Amino acid sequence: MAIPHAPPGQAIDIRPLGPELSAAVTKTLIKTDRLEVIRLVVPTGKTIPPHKVAGAITVQCLEGRVEFTALGETREMHAGQMLYLSGGTEHSVKGIDDASLLVTISL
Repeated sequence: MAIPHAPPGQAIDIRPLGPELSAAVTKTLIKTDRLEVIRLVVPTGKTIPPHKVAGAITVQCLEGRVEFTALGETREMHAGQMLYLSGGTEHSVKGIDDASLLVTISL
């Protein structure tokens, strides 16, 4: 069964989940041949090991705090911050607090 994604023209709620964050799961919001948008849920202490994707990405912290490692540096990201990486850049994420990130990948 195909996973439903938002159709063109539909508004998507990306506001912070607040008290619902601890029970939330990662969800792909949009997926086309050229674009993927994911709400990535990163619980406190969870590590997403080093990986890379072929296309350029943006990562926007919607709530909480994470350590984001790329290009030889580890940065703390918190709500309201966004970063960009060129395609093929290895990166990893670790939850400092329960967090949700909006990840956009150019495919």
